[in-house]
Amino acid sequence: MTSAASPVHLVADAVSVGYPGRAVLDKVDVVASAGQRIGVVGENGAGKTTLLRVLAGDLPPSSGEVRRAGSLSVVDQELEFPPGATVGTLVAEALGRSRAAAERLQAEIEGFDHEHGDLAALADAIARVEHLAAWDADRRVDEALSRFGAPRDVDRPLDRLSVGERYRVRLACRIAERADILLLDEPTNHLDASGIDYLTAQLQQWPGVVVIVTHDRRLLDDVMTAILDLDPSMDGRPVLYGATSYAAYRFAKDQALRRWRARYRAERKRAEQLAERLDASYEGLSDEWRPLKGSQKNRRATRARIHVKAADRLVQRLEAQAVEVPTPPVELAFPDLPSLPRDYGGGPLLEVRAPRVAGDFGRARLDLPGVRVDLPPCGRLLVTGPNGSGKSTLLAALAGTITLDRGTRSLAPGARLGVLGQEGQPGTLAWAGEVPGGVEGPHGPRGSGFEAYARRALDLLAAGALDPEQLVPVAALGLLSEEDLERPLSELSVGQRRRFDLACALLAAPHVLILDEPTNHLSIGLVDELTEALRGTSAAVVVATHDRRMRADLADWPELALG
Repeated sequence: MTSAASPVHLVADAVSVGYPGRAVLDKVDVVASAGQRIGVVGENGAGKTTLLRVLAGDLPPSSGEVRRAGSLSVVDQELEFPPGATVGTLVAEALGRSRAAAERLQAEIEGFDHEHGDLAALADAIARVEHLAAWDADRRVDEALSRFGAPRDVDRPLDRLSVGERYRVRLACRIAERADILLLDEPTNHLDASGIDYLTAQLQQWPGVVVIVTHDRRLLDDVMTAILDLDPSMDGRPVLYGATSYAAYRFAKDQALRRWRARYRAERKRAEQLAERLDASYEGLSDEWRPLKGSQKNRRATRARIHVKAADRLVQRLEAQAVEVPTPPVELAFPDLPSLPRDYGGGPLLEVRAPRVAGDFGRARLDLPGVRVDLPPCGRLLVTGPNGSGKSTLLAALAGTITLDRGTRSLAPGARLGVLGQEGQPGTLAWAGEVPGGVEGPHGPRGSGFEAYARRALDLLAAGALDPEQLVPVAALGLLSEEDLERPLSELSVGQRRRFDLACALLAAPHVLILDEPTNHLSIGLVDELTEALRGTSAAVVVATHDRRMRADLADWPELALG
Protein backbone atom coordinates (compact mmCIF):
# COMPACT_ATOMS: atom_id res chain seq x y z
CA MET A 1 0.00 0.00 0.00
CA THR A 2 2.96 2.36 -0.24
CA SER A 3 4.28 4.47 -3.05
CA ALA A 4 7.91 5.44 -3.47
CA ALA A 5 6.86 8.89 -4.66
CA SER A 6 4.54 9.67 -1.72
CA PRO A 7 5.51 10.16 1.93
CA VAL A 8 4.21 7.55 4.35
CA HIS A 9 2.06 9.28 6.96
CA LEU A 10 0.56 6.35 8.87
CA VAL A 11 1.80 2.91 9.90
CA ALA A 12 0.09 0.39 12.18
CA ASP A 13 2.30 -2.64 12.75
CA ALA A 14 0.57 -5.79 14.08
CA VAL A 15 -1.76 -3.78 16.29
CA SER A 16 -3.88 -5.76 18.74
CA VAL A 17 -6.38 -4.51 21.30
CA GLY A 18 -8.05 -6.71 23.85
CA TYR A 19 -9.92 -6.60 27.11
CA PRO A 20 -10.16 -9.33 29.75
CA GLY A 21 -11.83 -12.29 28.08
CA ARG A 22 -12.37 -10.51 24.75
CA ALA A 23 -10.10 -9.62 21.82
CA VAL A 24 -11.22 -6.63 19.75
CA LEU A 25 -8.41 -6.27 17.19
CA ASP A 26 -5.86 -8.94 16.31
CA LYS A 27 -2.61 -8.02 14.53
CA VAL A 28 -3.97 -5.33 12.22
CA ASP A 29 -1.48 -3.92 9.71
CA VAL A 30 -1.98 -0.56 7.98
CA VAL A 31 0.56 1.32 5.86
CA ALA A 32 -0.74 4.45 4.13
CA SER A 33 1.00 7.18 2.17
CA ALA A 34 -0.23 10.51 0.84
CA GLY A 35 -3.13 10.18 -1.57
CA GLN A 36 -4.36 6.85 -0.21
CA ARG A 37 -7.88 6.51 1.14
CA ILE A 38 -8.71 3.41 3.14
CA GLY A 39 -12.29 2.40 3.92
CA VAL A 40 -12.64 0.41 7.15
CA VAL A 41 -15.63 -1.94 7.19
CA GLY A 42 -16.84 -4.78 9.34
CA GLU A 43 -19.69 -5.97 11.50
CA ASN A 44 -20.78 -3.88 14.47
CA GLY A 45 -18.45 -4.63 17.36
CA ALA A 46 -15.61 -5.73 15.05
CA GLY A 47 -13.43 -2.88 16.33
CA LYS A 48 -13.73 -0.20 13.61
CA THR A 49 -14.03 2.73 16.02
CA THR A 50 -11.42 1.13 18.28
CA LEU A 51 -8.99 1.03 15.34
CA LEU A 52 -9.54 4.74 14.66
CA ARG A 53 -8.86 5.52 18.32
CA VAL A 54 -5.65 3.51 18.16
CA LEU A 55 -4.55 5.21 14.94
CA ALA A 56 -5.32 8.60 16.50
CA GLY A 57 -3.24 7.81 19.58
CA ASP A 58 -6.22 8.02 21.94
CA LEU A 59 -6.04 4.33 22.85
CA PRO A 60 -2.76 2.46 23.36
CA PRO A 61 -2.68 -0.96 21.68
CA SER A 62 -2.22 -4.09 23.76
CA SER A 63 0.59 -5.01 21.36
CA GLY A 64 2.02 -3.63 18.16
CA GLU A 65 2.96 -0.09 17.24
CA VAL A 66 1.44 2.95 15.51
CA ARG A 67 3.60 5.61 13.84
CA ARG A 68 2.30 8.89 12.42
CA ALA A 69 4.04 11.60 10.41
CA GLY A 70 2.34 14.96 9.94
CA SER A 71 -0.77 16.67 11.29
CA LEU A 72 -3.85 14.75 12.41
CA SER A 73 -7.60 15.48 12.33
CA VAL A 74 -10.25 13.17 13.78
CA VAL A 75 -14.03 13.23 13.53
CA ASP A 76 -15.56 10.80 16.03
CA GLN A 77 -19.18 9.68 16.01
CA GLU A 78 -19.84 11.42 19.29
CA LEU A 79 -18.67 14.94 20.15
CA GLU A 80 -17.60 15.93 23.64
CA PHE A 81 -17.28 19.66 24.30
CA PRO A 82 -16.70 21.87 27.36
CA PRO A 83 -19.50 23.94 28.89
CA GLY A 84 -20.03 27.19 27.05
CA ALA A 85 -18.47 25.98 23.79
CA THR A 86 -19.88 27.52 20.63
CA VAL A 87 -19.65 27.04 16.88
CA GLY A 88 -16.87 29.64 17.03
CA THR A 89 -14.92 27.42 19.44
CA LEU A 90 -14.67 24.69 16.82
CA VAL A 91 -13.99 27.18 14.02
CA ALA A 92 -11.11 28.78 15.95
CA GLU A 93 -9.66 25.36 16.67
CA ALA A 94 -9.85 24.42 12.99
CA LEU A 95 -8.13 27.62 11.90
CA GLY A 96 -5.40 27.35 14.54
CA ARG A 97 -2.77 25.59 12.43
CA SER A 98 -3.30 27.80 9.39
CA ARG A 99 -3.17 31.01 11.40
CA ALA A 100 -0.09 29.84 13.29
CA ALA A 101 1.63 29.02 9.98
CA ALA A 102 0.68 32.42 8.54
CA GLU A 103 1.94 34.23 11.66
CA ARG A 104 5.22 32.31 11.57
CA LEU A 105 5.74 33.20 7.91
CA GLN A 106 4.99 36.83 8.62
CA ALA A 107 7.49 36.83 11.46
CA GLU A 108 10.15 35.19 9.27
CA ILE A 109 9.60 37.78 6.54
CA GLU A 110 9.69 40.78 8.89
CA GLY A 111 12.80 39.57 10.70
CA PHE A 112 14.67 38.27 7.66
CA ASP A 113 18.23 39.51 7.26
CA HIS A 114 19.07 39.51 3.54
CA GLU A 115 22.77 39.08 4.25
CA HIS A 116 22.76 36.52 7.07
CA GLY A 117 19.14 35.31 7.20
CA ASP A 118 18.18 31.67 7.56
CA LEU A 119 16.89 30.77 4.10
CA ALA A 120 16.01 27.25 5.20
CA ALA A 121 13.69 28.52 7.96
CA LEU A 122 12.03 30.95 5.54
CA ALA A 123 11.57 28.26 2.91
CA ASP A 124 10.09 25.90 5.52
CA ALA A 125 7.63 28.59 6.66
CA ILE A 126 6.58 29.24 3.05
CA ALA A 127 6.16 25.52 2.38
CA ARG A 128 4.01 25.12 5.50
CA VAL A 129 1.69 27.95 4.46
CA GLU A 130 1.40 26.52 0.96
CA HIS A 131 0.79 23.02 2.25
CA LEU A 132 -2.08 24.23 4.45
CA ALA A 133 -3.29 26.80 1.87
CA ALA A 134 -3.46 29.04 4.90
CA TRP A 135 -4.53 32.11 2.89
CA ASP A 136 -7.75 30.28 2.02
CA ALA A 137 -8.57 28.73 5.40
CA ASP A 138 -11.37 31.10 6.46
CA ARG A 139 -13.14 30.72 3.13
CA ARG A 140 -12.83 26.92 3.32
CA VAL A 141 -14.44 26.81 6.76
CA ASP A 142 -17.31 29.03 5.70
CA GLU A 143 -17.85 27.05 2.49
CA ALA A 144 -17.81 23.69 4.30
CA LEU A 145 -20.28 24.90 6.93
CA SER A 146 -22.59 26.11 4.18
CA ARG A 147 -22.28 23.01 1.98
CA PHE A 148 -22.83 20.62 4.90
CA GLY A 149 -25.90 22.57 6.04
CA ALA A 150 -24.28 23.38 9.39
CA PRO A 151 -24.98 26.48 11.53
CA ARG A 152 -22.63 29.33 10.58
CA ASP A 153 -23.37 31.67 13.51
CA VAL A 154 -20.15 31.48 15.56
CA ASP A 155 -22.05 32.51 18.71
CA ARG A 156 -24.45 29.52 18.61
CA PRO A 157 -23.87 27.34 21.72
CA LEU A 158 -23.10 23.73 20.85
CA ASP A 159 -25.43 22.44 23.54
CA ARG A 160 -28.34 24.14 21.75
CA LEU A 161 -27.68 22.27 18.50
CA SER A 162 -29.01 18.87 17.49
CA VAL A 163 -26.68 15.87 17.30
CA GLY A 164 -26.62 16.18 13.51
CA GLU A 165 -25.91 19.93 13.55
CA ARG A 166 -23.00 19.49 15.95
CA TYR A 167 -21.57 16.70 13.80
CA ARG A 168 -21.81 18.79 10.63
CA VAL A 169 -20.07 21.77 12.28
CA ARG A 170 -17.20 19.60 13.45
CA LEU A 171 -16.92 17.78 10.12
CA ALA A 172 -16.80 21.08 8.23
CA CYS A 173 -14.04 22.37 10.49
CA ARG A 174 -11.93 19.23 10.14
CA ILE A 175 -12.32 19.16 6.35
CA ALA A 176 -11.13 22.79 6.22
CA GLU A 177 -8.00 21.96 8.26
CA ARG A 178 -6.33 19.97 5.44
CA ALA A 179 -4.54 17.61 7.84
CA ASP A 180 -1.97 15.08 6.63
CA ILE A 181 -3.97 12.30 8.30
CA LEU A 182 -7.77 12.49 8.37
CA LEU A 183 -9.70 9.90 10.39
CA LEU A 184 -13.49 9.88 9.93
CA ASP A 185 -16.03 7.71 11.75
CA GLU A 186 -19.29 7.34 9.78
CA PRO A 187 -19.12 10.83 8.24
CA THR A 188 -22.26 10.47 6.09
CA ASN A 189 -24.66 9.68 8.95
CA HIS A 190 -25.81 13.29 9.32
CA LEU A 191 -25.38 14.54 5.75
CA ASP A 192 -27.98 14.88 3.04
CA ALA A 193 -27.28 14.16 -0.62
CA SER A 194 -25.68 17.54 -1.38
CA GLY A 195 -23.54 17.33 1.74
CA ILE A 196 -22.32 13.86 0.76
CA ASP A 197 -21.51 15.08 -2.74
CA TYR A 198 -19.39 17.89 -1.27
CA LEU A 199 -17.64 15.51 1.12
CA THR A 200 -16.93 13.09 -1.73
CA ALA A 201 -15.35 15.84 -3.85
CA GLN A 202 -13.15 16.97 -0.94
CA LEU A 203 -11.94 13.47 -0.17
CA GLN A 204 -11.22 12.60 -3.80
CA GLN A 205 -8.65 15.40 -3.93
CA TRP A 206 -7.33 15.02 -0.37
CA PRO A 207 -3.54 15.42 -0.47
CA GLY A 208 -2.83 13.32 2.62
CA VAL A 209 -4.08 10.03 4.06
CA VAL A 210 -7.76 9.34 4.70
CA VAL A 211 -9.04 6.47 6.84
CA ILE A 212 -12.83 6.23 6.98
CA VAL A 213 -15.14 3.94 8.88
CA THR A 214 -18.31 3.89 6.78
CA HIS A 215 -21.37 1.88 5.87
CA ASP A 216 -21.94 4.07 2.78
CA ARG A 217 -21.44 1.72 -0.16
CA ARG A 218 -21.49 4.54 -2.71
CA LEU A 219 -18.78 6.41 -0.80
CA LEU A 220 -16.60 3.30 -0.96
CA ASP A 221 -17.09 3.25 -4.73
CA ASP A 222 -16.38 6.94 -5.21
CA VAL A 223 -13.51 7.56 -2.82
CA MET A 224 -11.59 4.54 -1.55
CA THR A 225 -8.34 3.16 -2.94
CA ALA A 226 -8.52 0.08 -0.65
CA ILE A 227 -10.92 -1.56 1.81
CA LEU A 228 -9.83 -3.00 5.15
CA ASP A 229 -12.37 -5.55 6.41
CA LEU A 230 -12.16 -6.20 10.15
CA ASP A 231 -14.67 -9.03 10.08
CA PRO A 232 -13.23 -12.37 11.18
CA SER A 233 -11.85 -14.44 8.34
CA MET A 234 -11.17 -18.16 8.29
CA ASP A 235 -7.66 -17.57 9.64
CA GLY A 236 -8.89 -15.01 12.18
CA ARG A 237 -7.04 -12.04 10.62
CA PRO A 238 -8.44 -8.85 9.07
CA VAL A 239 -8.31 -8.76 5.27
CA LEU A 240 -7.13 -5.86 3.12
CA TYR A 241 -8.95 -5.79 -0.21
CA GLY A 242 -7.28 -3.78 -2.94
CA ALA A 243 -10.64 -3.58 -4.70
CA THR A 244 -11.53 -0.04 -5.73
CA SER A 245 -15.25 -0.71 -6.02
CA TYR A 246 -17.78 -1.98 -3.55
CA ALA A 247 -19.04 -4.60 -6.01
CA ALA A 248 -15.54 -6.06 -6.45
CA TYR A 249 -15.00 -6.12 -2.69
CA ARG A 250 -18.37 -7.79 -2.08
CA PHE A 251 -17.71 -10.41 -4.72
CA ALA A 252 -14.32 -11.29 -3.24
CA LYS A 253 -15.71 -11.41 0.28
CA ASP A 254 -18.75 -13.49 -0.68
CA GLN A 255 -16.47 -15.99 -2.40
CA ALA A 256 -14.32 -16.21 0.74
CA LEU A 257 -17.41 -16.68 2.92
CA ARG A 258 -18.70 -19.47 0.69
CA ARG A 259 -15.37 -21.27 0.95
CA TRP A 260 -15.37 -20.76 4.72
CA ARG A 261 -18.89 -22.10 5.18
CA ALA A 262 -18.19 -25.09 2.90
CA ARG A 263 -15.02 -25.89 4.84
CA TYR A 264 -16.88 -25.54 8.14
CA ARG A 265 -19.65 -27.90 6.99
CA ALA A 266 -17.06 -30.42 5.81
CA GLU A 267 -15.22 -30.32 9.13
CA ARG A 268 -18.45 -30.62 11.10
CA LYS A 269 -19.38 -33.66 9.02
CA ARG A 270 -15.90 -35.11 9.60
CA ALA A 271 -16.31 -34.56 13.35
CA GLU A 272 -19.66 -36.34 13.31
CA GLN A 273 -18.13 -39.27 11.41
CA LEU A 274 -15.31 -39.39 13.94
CA ALA A 275 -17.78 -39.58 16.80
CA GLU A 276 -19.78 -42.33 15.08
CA ARG A 277 -16.68 -44.42 14.34
CA LEU A 278 -15.42 -44.03 17.87
CA ASP A 279 -18.77 -45.13 19.26
CA ALA A 280 -18.69 -48.19 17.00
CA SER A 281 -15.11 -49.01 17.93
CA TYR A 282 -15.65 -48.77 21.67
CA GLU A 283 -18.87 -50.77 21.43
CA GLY A 284 -16.68 -53.49 19.95
CA LEU A 285 -14.74 -53.62 23.20
CA SER A 286 -17.78 -54.99 24.99
CA ASP A 287 -19.39 -57.01 22.16
CA GLU A 288 -17.46 -57.98 19.03
CA TRP A 289 -14.18 -59.14 20.60
CA ARG A 290 -15.77 -61.65 23.01
CA PRO A 291 -14.44 -65.18 22.31
CA LEU A 292 -16.47 -68.33 22.62
CA LYS A 293 -17.72 -69.34 26.01
CA GLY A 294 -15.12 -71.28 27.95
CA SER A 295 -12.08 -69.63 26.34
CA GLN A 296 -9.01 -68.88 28.40
CA LYS A 297 -8.93 -65.62 30.39
CA ASN A 298 -5.56 -64.49 28.97
CA ARG A 299 -6.99 -64.79 25.47
CA ARG A 300 -9.90 -62.55 26.42
CA ALA A 301 -7.49 -59.94 27.85
CA THR A 302 -5.28 -60.02 24.75
CA ARG A 303 -8.27 -59.47 22.46
CA ALA A 304 -9.36 -56.51 24.64
CA ARG A 305 -5.95 -54.84 24.38
CA ILE A 306 -5.97 -55.25 20.59
CA HIS A 307 -9.35 -53.53 20.27
CA VAL A 308 -8.30 -50.71 22.61
CA LYS A 309 -5.15 -50.06 20.60
CA ALA A 310 -7.06 -50.17 17.31
CA ALA A 311 -9.57 -47.62 18.62
CA ASP A 312 -6.77 -45.38 19.90
CA ARG A 313 -4.97 -45.49 16.54
CA LEU A 314 -8.24 -44.58 14.80
CA VAL A 315 -8.68 -41.60 17.13
CA GLN A 316 -5.15 -40.38 16.47
CA ARG A 317 -5.48 -40.76 12.69
CA LEU A 318 -8.81 -38.95 12.47
CA GLU A 319 -7.74 -36.17 14.82
CA ALA A 320 -4.58 -35.64 12.75
CA GLN A 321 -6.74 -35.20 9.66
CA ALA A 322 -9.16 -32.80 11.36
CA VAL A 323 -8.77 -29.02 10.90
CA GLU A 324 -10.08 -26.53 13.45
CA VAL A 325 -12.33 -24.18 11.47
CA PRO A 326 -13.95 -21.28 13.37
CA THR A 327 -17.70 -20.79 13.15
CA PRO A 328 -18.60 -18.53 10.17
CA PRO A 329 -20.44 -15.26 10.91
CA VAL A 330 -24.22 -15.41 11.16
CA GLU A 331 -26.55 -13.73 8.67
CA LEU A 332 -29.61 -11.59 9.35
CA ALA A 333 -32.63 -13.82 9.97
CA PHE A 334 -35.40 -11.33 9.23
CA PRO A 335 -38.70 -12.52 10.73
CA ASP A 336 -41.78 -13.43 8.70
CA LEU A 337 -43.87 -10.36 9.54
CA PRO A 338 -47.68 -10.35 9.19
CA SER A 339 -49.38 -8.19 6.60
CA LEU A 340 -52.86 -7.87 8.14
CA PRO A 341 -54.10 -7.48 11.71
CA ARG A 342 -56.88 -9.71 12.95
CA ASP A 343 -60.38 -8.55 12.02
CA TYR A 344 -58.96 -6.25 9.35
CA GLY A 345 -61.81 -4.21 7.90
CA GLY A 346 -60.16 -2.83 4.78
CA GLY A 347 -58.62 0.52 3.95
CA PRO A 348 -55.12 1.79 4.74
CA LEU A 349 -53.26 0.44 7.76
CA LEU A 350 -51.86 3.90 8.49
CA GLU A 351 -52.87 7.33 7.21
CA VAL A 352 -51.87 10.94 7.86
CA ARG A 353 -53.67 13.86 6.19
CA ALA A 354 -52.44 17.45 5.81
CA PRO A 355 -49.98 17.21 8.73
CA ARG A 356 -48.47 20.32 10.29
CA VAL A 357 -46.04 20.41 13.21
CA ALA A 358 -44.91 23.74 14.65
CA GLY A 359 -41.23 24.56 15.11
CA ASP A 360 -39.09 27.30 16.59
CA PHE A 361 -39.29 30.99 15.70
CA GLY A 362 -42.69 30.59 14.07
CA ARG A 363 -41.43 28.18 11.41
CA ALA A 364 -43.11 24.84 10.89
CA ARG A 365 -41.05 21.67 11.22
CA LEU A 366 -43.51 20.05 8.82
CA ASP A 367 -46.31 21.57 6.77
CA LEU A 368 -47.98 19.48 4.05
CA PRO A 369 -51.36 21.07 3.32
CA GLY A 370 -53.52 18.97 1.04
CA VAL A 371 -51.14 16.01 1.25
CA ARG A 372 -52.43 12.56 2.15
CA VAL A 373 -49.93 9.87 3.14
CA ASP A 374 -51.52 6.44 3.38
CA LEU A 375 -50.02 3.00 3.63
CA PRO A 376 -52.05 -0.04 2.53
CA PRO A 377 -51.21 -3.59 3.62
CA CYS A 378 -47.83 -4.61 2.19
CA GLY A 379 -47.40 -0.99 1.05
CA ARG A 380 -44.10 0.78 0.49
CA LEU A 381 -43.02 4.42 0.83
CA LEU A 382 -39.59 6.03 0.39
CA VAL A 383 -39.27 9.50 1.98
CA THR A 384 -36.46 11.69 0.66
CA GLY A 385 -35.32 15.29 0.99
CA PRO A 386 -32.46 17.46 2.30
CA ASN A 387 -31.70 17.98 5.97
CA GLY A 388 -34.33 20.15 7.60
CA SER A 389 -37.05 19.26 5.09
CA GLY A 390 -39.10 17.40 7.72
CA LYS A 391 -38.40 13.72 6.97
CA SER A 392 -37.96 12.69 10.61
CA THR A 393 -40.93 14.83 11.65
CA LEU A 394 -43.15 13.15 9.07
CA LEU A 395 -42.07 9.70 10.26
CA ALA A 396 -42.75 10.74 13.85
CA ALA A 397 -46.22 11.90 12.76
CA LEU A 398 -46.83 8.53 11.10
CA ALA A 399 -45.61 6.75 14.22
CA GLY A 400 -47.84 8.85 16.45
CA THR A 401 -44.93 10.02 18.60
CA ILE A 402 -45.48 13.70 17.90
CA THR A 403 -48.53 15.93 18.24
CA LEU A 404 -50.01 17.41 15.07
CA ASP A 405 -50.96 21.09 15.11
CA ARG A 406 -53.13 20.42 12.08
CA GLY A 407 -54.23 17.35 10.22
CA THR A 408 -55.28 13.86 11.25
CA ARG A 409 -53.67 10.49 11.80
CA SER A 410 -55.41 7.13 11.83
CA LEU A 411 -54.17 3.61 12.47
CA ALA A 412 -56.19 0.49 11.65
CA PRO A 413 -57.49 -1.31 14.77
CA GLY A 414 -55.06 -3.96 15.92
CA ALA A 415 -52.25 -2.78 13.65
CA ARG A 416 -48.83 -2.83 15.27
CA LEU A 417 -46.05 -0.41 14.37
CA GLY A 418 -42.32 -1.08 14.62
CA VAL A 419 -40.40 2.19 14.72
CA LEU A 420 -36.67 2.76 14.36
CA GLY A 421 -35.76 6.37 15.06
CA GLN A 422 -32.48 8.08 14.33
CA GLU A 423 -29.67 7.71 16.84
CA GLY A 424 -30.11 10.02 19.76
CA GLN A 425 -33.87 9.37 19.59
CA PRO A 426 -35.16 6.35 21.47
CA GLY A 427 -36.58 3.67 19.25
CA THR A 428 -40.26 3.15 20.02
CA LEU A 429 -42.98 0.70 19.37
CA ALA A 430 -46.39 2.25 18.86
CA TRP A 431 -49.78 0.65 18.56
CA ALA A 432 -53.41 1.59 18.10
CA GLY A 433 -55.12 2.93 21.19
CA GLU A 434 -52.00 3.60 23.26
CA VAL A 435 -50.25 6.83 24.17
CA PRO A 436 -47.53 7.45 21.56
CA GLY A 437 -44.03 7.03 22.88
CA GLY A 438 -45.29 5.27 25.98
CA VAL A 439 -42.60 2.63 25.89
CA GLU A 440 -39.17 3.38 27.30
CA GLY A 441 -36.38 3.54 24.73
CA PRO A 442 -33.88 0.67 24.64
CA HIS A 443 -30.96 2.86 25.67
CA GLY A 444 -32.68 3.78 28.93
CA PRO A 445 -33.06 0.49 30.81
CA ARG A 446 -30.20 -0.82 32.87
CA GLY A 447 -28.96 -4.36 32.62
CA SER A 448 -28.22 -6.64 29.71
CA GLY A 449 -29.77 -6.70 26.28
CA PHE A 450 -31.73 -9.82 27.18
CA GLU A 451 -33.16 -8.08 30.27
CA ALA A 452 -34.05 -4.88 28.40
CA TYR A 453 -35.71 -6.85 25.60
CA ALA A 454 -37.70 -8.90 28.10
CA ARG A 455 -38.88 -5.76 29.90
CA ARG A 456 -39.95 -4.26 26.57
CA ALA A 457 -41.92 -7.41 25.76
CA LEU A 458 -43.62 -7.39 29.18
CA ASP A 459 -44.57 -3.72 28.80
CA LEU A 460 -46.14 -4.40 25.41
CA LEU A 461 -47.89 -7.48 26.72
CA ALA A 462 -49.35 -5.55 29.65
CA ALA A 463 -50.62 -2.90 27.22
CA GLY A 464 -52.27 -5.52 25.02
CA ALA A 465 -49.92 -4.62 22.18
CA LEU A 466 -48.19 -7.96 21.84
CA ASP A 467 -49.43 -11.32 20.68
CA PRO A 468 -47.33 -13.79 22.72
CA GLU A 469 -47.50 -16.28 19.87
CA GLN A 470 -45.85 -13.79 17.50
CA LEU A 471 -43.08 -12.41 19.71
CA VAL A 472 -39.77 -12.26 17.81
CA PRO A 473 -36.90 -13.66 19.94
CA VAL A 474 -33.94 -11.29 19.91
CA ALA A 475 -31.36 -14.08 19.77
CA ALA A 476 -32.98 -15.52 16.63
CA LEU A 477 -32.48 -12.40 14.51
CA GLY A 478 -28.75 -12.74 13.90
CA LEU A 479 -28.28 -9.09 14.92
CA LEU A 480 -26.37 -9.68 18.16
CA SER A 481 -24.64 -12.72 19.57
CA GLU A 482 -25.86 -14.23 22.82
CA GLU A 483 -22.59 -13.12 24.40
CA ASP A 484 -23.28 -9.49 23.44
CA LEU A 485 -26.90 -9.73 24.61
CA GLU A 486 -25.68 -10.85 28.02
CA ARG A 487 -23.50 -7.73 28.35
CA PRO A 488 -24.85 -4.42 29.75
CA LEU A 489 -26.23 -2.23 26.97
CA SER A 490 -23.88 0.55 28.08
CA GLU A 491 -20.90 -1.62 27.10
CA LEU A 492 -22.08 -2.16 23.51
CA SER A 493 -20.68 -0.11 20.65
CA VAL A 494 -22.79 2.52 18.89
CA GLY A 495 -23.38 0.09 16.03
CA GLN A 496 -24.35 -2.74 18.37
CA ARG A 497 -26.84 -0.48 20.17
CA ARG A 498 -28.27 0.41 16.75
CA ARG A 499 -28.72 -3.30 16.05
CA PHE A 500 -30.51 -3.61 19.38
CA ASP A 501 -32.82 -0.73 18.40
CA LEU A 502 -33.64 -2.57 15.17
CA ALA A 503 -34.38 -5.75 17.12
CA CYS A 504 -36.75 -3.79 19.38
CA ALA A 505 -38.58 -2.47 16.32
CA LEU A 506 -39.18 -6.07 15.23
CA LEU A 507 -40.06 -7.46 18.68
CA ALA A 508 -43.85 -7.41 18.36
CA ALA A 509 -43.97 -8.69 14.75
CA PRO A 510 -45.30 -5.34 13.43
CA HIS A 511 -47.66 -4.95 10.50
CA VAL A 512 -45.99 -1.61 9.64
CA LEU A 513 -42.28 -0.78 9.86
CA ILE A 514 -41.23 2.89 10.05
CA LEU A 515 -37.47 3.29 9.69
CA ASP A 516 -35.66 6.62 9.94
CA GLU A 517 -32.15 6.44 8.44
CA PRO A 518 -31.94 2.68 9.04
CA THR A 519 -28.42 2.35 7.63
CA ASN A 520 -26.84 4.66 10.22
CA HIS A 521 -24.11 2.87 12.20
CA LEU A 522 -24.88 -0.51 10.66
CA SER A 523 -22.22 -2.52 8.87
CA ILE A 524 -22.38 -2.55 5.09
CA GLY A 525 -22.98 -6.30 5.08
CA LEU A 526 -26.02 -5.86 7.31
CA VAL A 527 -27.24 -2.95 5.17
CA ASP A 528 -27.23 -5.26 2.14
CA GLU A 529 -29.13 -7.94 4.05
CA LEU A 530 -31.61 -5.45 5.54
CA THR A 531 -32.34 -3.89 2.14
CA GLU A 532 -33.12 -7.29 0.68
CA ALA A 533 -35.33 -8.14 3.67
CA LEU A 534 -37.30 -4.88 3.40
CA ARG A 535 -37.99 -5.50 -0.25
CA GLY A 536 -39.39 -8.96 0.48
CA THR A 537 -41.23 -8.56 3.79
CA SER A 538 -45.01 -8.89 3.97
CA ALA A 539 -45.25 -5.94 6.36
CA ALA A 540 -45.80 -2.41 5.07
CA VAL A 541 -42.61 -0.32 5.16
CA VAL A 542 -41.79 3.39 5.31
CA VAL A 543 -38.11 4.35 4.94
CA ALA A 544 -36.47 7.76 5.13
CA THR A 545 -32.84 7.61 4.09
CA HIS A 546 -29.99 9.65 2.72
CA ASP A 547 -28.10 6.48 1.78
CA ARG A 548 -27.65 6.77 -1.98
CA ARG A 549 -27.26 3.06 -2.62
CA MET A 550 -30.33 2.20 -0.56
CA ARG A 551 -32.33 4.85 -2.41
CA ALA A 552 -31.20 3.30 -5.70
CA ASP A 553 -32.12 -0.18 -4.43
CA LEU A 554 -35.60 1.09 -3.47
CA ALA A 555 -36.06 3.27 -6.55
CA ASP A 556 -39.14 1.31 -7.63
CA TRP A 557 -40.98 2.21 -4.40
CA PRO A 558 -43.47 5.11 -4.30
CA GLU A 559 -41.49 8.20 -3.26
CA LEU A 560 -42.45 11.29 -1.28
CA ALA A 561 -39.84 14.01 -1.84
CA LEU A 562 -39.84 16.80 0.76
CA GLY A 563 -38.17 20.17 0.62
